[in-house]
This record gives sequence, structure tokens and C-alpha cells, in this order.
Amino acid sequence: METNIITMFITLVATSGVFTLFLCLYAYVKRKEIPGARTFIWYTASMAIYIFAVAFEWTSDTVEEIMRWTVLEYLGIAFAPPLGLLLVLQYIGKSVPRKVAALMFVVPAVTFLSVATNEWHHLFYKSIFLRENTPSPLADVEIGEMYIVHGAYTFGCMLASVVLLVRQWFRTNRAFRLQLATLTIGQFLPMVGAFLYLMGVTPYGMDPVPMVLCLTSGMYIWAMVSSRVLTIVPIAKERLFESLREGVIVLDATERIVDFNAAVARMMPGLTASSVGTFLRDEWPRLTGSPLPVGGTGDGMQEVMVWTVKGEDVSYQVRSSLVRDRTGETIGRLLMLIDVTEQKRLQDKLTQMAYFDGLTKLLNRARFVQRSRELLSSAQRFGLPVSFVLFDIDSFKRINDTYGHDVGDQAIVHVVSIAKRLLPPDALFARYGGEEFALALPSATGLEAVELAERVRAAFEAEPLRAGGETILVTSSFGAAEARGSDDTLESLLRDADAALYAAKRAGRNRVRAFEPTT
Repeated sequence: METNIITMFITLVATSGVFTLFLCLYAYVKRKEIPGARTFIWYTASMAIYIFAVAFEWTSDTVEEIMRWTVLEYLGIAFAPPLGLLLVLQYIGKSVPRKVAALMFVVPAVTFLSVATNEWHHLFYKSIFLRENTPSPLADVEIGEMYIVHGAYTFGCMLASVVLLVRQWFRTNRAFRLQLATLTIGQFLPMVGAFLYLMGVTPYGMDPVPMVLCLTSGMYIWAMVSSRVLTIVPIAKERLFESLREGVIVLDATERIVDFNAAVARMMPGLTASSVGTFLRDEWPRLTGSPLPVGGTGDGMQEVMVWTVKGEDVSYQVRSSLVRDRTGETIGRLLMLIDVTEQKRLQDKLTQMAYFDGLTKLLNRARFVQRSRELLSSAQRFGLPVSFVLFDIDSFKRINDTYGHDVGDQAIVHVVSIAKRLLPPDALFARYGGEEFALALPSATGLEAVELAERVRAAFEAEPLRAGGETILVTSSFGAAEARGSDDTLESLLRDADAALYAAKRAGRNRVRAFEPTT
């Protein structure tokens, strides 16, 4: 009866070896389709060597023969655990530097050499002998120091593999959880078998790991055939997802956050694993300091938003797209965040150059004319008053000739800063020429324009420019014109304001004149 049990065990082990060898050959044939195929091939090859060596060991009759097969066993079992750990690391998308990977095989190499040369030093097995009263010759051993090192390292690799896979469970899409479960069980069951063997609670003290591998190898084969596990794996998805420079947030149909990549975590430092399962509408204000974009739940939404990351304002283009199943039903949504900070800065710079004066940052002449036409058209359409004022710096050439062009530039900036303080928020203010400026005053009558111009003029006179140790009186002359009818054009109004300006200069400068039409 006991002989039949041993025979059954050997049969199971041999079957496990065949399954594992099949996996190795399958991975080799499909190596172009399987990410990390090389590691999987070496892993299954090492396991196959171990399993068949165990089967032959159990059929051996002498200690010497058992020891020869034991050496072959450790050519497989010493290297399989770190190979399994590397396989798991590749599966979850963790890259391992070559030097680190090489270091992972130092202990297995020393283990194999220790077993192969044990008769000279007895560091792995202090002694090995045949058991008595067993249906088939089985060896018993007294373990040495290197056996403990090997056992601890093997168990550590297997435990690390299981922990890494379990941690990956909640971050893995449901479509890939079958694969993850298969890999997890494939690492967990041998670890349990090894633990029971080390505890001495297995039948006849036999190593159950080869028989357990029959089950795990069968699971791998079933999973490969039924769901193409390892051929289509989330490692490709994860690597693509994590390698994207764009930030991606995955939402379910109820707008809960279900996943995000590393890029978006950098864009939103407050986005952590604890955010998974929360509603986007609740998290977004906390993460960005701004409400969720209008239309944030729509397909094709696209909006540029700005928030602060590490003390710096950063611009992101936020895009939204719906995720649908095969029937066309909406099952979720993707939010993609693209860093457009540099693009936005360049765009702002080009806009600044196209529309604004470089020295004063006021509207340039072309932009002032464009916006003034719109203002005048709107005022005439609704019957509202609008006035225009032109002014320039008196004797500006003398300032340049006396103090230099740098001081001339300071004089221009000086009058602009004073005028800005006094102008209403809706006024259009432009640098119209070298030292000439233009104002468009919506809802202002001609009298109100003159009064405003007088306040600005008086402020210029009251606040001289201090430059280079000099106090320089900078004054200006002003001309104002009011739109009086629907026939007025911007060109005619600016001509009228210019005529009033020259009238102010002829009257002695540093004064304000309103255009007075001839009757």
C-alpha cells in the first residue's frame, strides 16, 4: 500500500515536470508575444530540472545516487525563486537594473556550488543517510549552515513575490485579475509547500513542492489556453499607462476615480492611493484649488486650467473622453492632462508682442484701433456716449537730448504709471506713438473726458520724475473729442482729438483742450 503511495507521488511529480516543460516550450514558441518571455523560459526550465531530478531521486537506491540527483535538483530549485521574483517584478512593471538582477543570483550560485562540493566541506548537509522502514529508499539529512541560508533566501523571494502581487490586486483592472490571481496562486502554493516541508509535517517527510507545481503548472496552462494569460498581460498596459508623459485619470460611470498614472500624480501632488474610490467633483477643488471645469462630464471637453505645483503656476490642457463598452454604453471616462505651460508662455509672449507695447505694456496702436472700433460701434448701436483723448509728453526731444534716451524711456514709463492710477477700469490705454498716448473712454461725455484729462495733467505736473540724481518736470498736453452721432468714425474722432491736442500745444503746452467743431 505504501509502495503504491510512493508510486503515486512519483507519477504526480513526473506529470508536474511534463506540464512545466510544456510551459517552457510554449513560452519559447510565443516569446515574441509574451512580455518578459526570457525570464519565464528560464523560470520554467529551472523548475522542470528540479521536478524531474526529484522524481529520479525518489527512485534511487543508494545515498550516492540520491546525492547526484540532489545536485541536479539544486541547479533548478536554487535559481527558480529569484527568477520567479524577477518575473513578478516584470509583470507589475518594475524595472530591475542588471547589476541588481545579477546580485539576486549570488546566493543561488553559492548554494549550488555548496551542494555540488558538499562531500568536501559538509556546509550544506552535515550528513545524509537512508531512512529505515520506508517503502522506497528515501534520504534524510542533517542540515548545515548553507542550507539555512538557502532556505531563508528561497522563502524570502517567494514571500516577496506574493506580497507584490497581492498589493497589485486593487490597482489592476478587473479584466486582468484572472491573470494576477493565477500568478499569485502559482507563487503562494509552492511557498506553503516549502514551509510545510521545512516544518517536517509532510507525508514520509517528502518534499511536496514538485507535486504542488503539478497544480500550479496546470493552472498556467489552463489560463494560457482560456484567457491567453501572459500573452496579453497588463504589463503592456501598465507600462504604456505609466510611461505616458500626459497625466491620465480613469473614472467609472459614477465619476469615481478608479485609477491614475504617475504623471498625473506629479501634476496633482495631492492625488494619492487614498483618492481611488472618491468622487472627482469632491477631489478636484482640493487638488487644483479650482472647481471642476464646466462640462467636465462631457465627451470631448477641452479646457486650459492653471494651478500651483511646488510654488509655481503651471498650465494644463484638460481633455475628457468617454469610455464605452462593446454595446456603446458609457462605462467610464478618461481625463487627460497635458502640460502646456511652455506653450502657454510662448503664446502669451507672442500675444504680448502682437498686441502690447514692449516698454509700457500698454495696448499698441494696432490693437487700440481694433478695440476702439468695437467700442465705438457698440456705443453707437446702444446710443451711449464715448470719448477719445490723445496726449503726448511736452518737449520730449529736449528730455532725450539733455538726459539721454534711457531717461526718456523712464519719462514714458513715469507718465504711464501715474495715468494708470487715475483712469477708470474700462478705459482703453495705448501707446499711440513714440511719446504719444491714446485713451478710449466708454460711457464718457466730452466734458467728463476733459475733466479726467485735467486730473491726469495735474498729477503729471505735481509728480516730477526723479532720475540720475535729477528732478525733471514732465508735463503733457491733451486733446479730447466726443462721438456725437452715428456718422462719426474712429478715424474722424482721432483726427478731432489730434487737432485739439495741437491746439493745447499752441496755447502753451501743459494743458487740456476739447475739440470744438466749426459751425
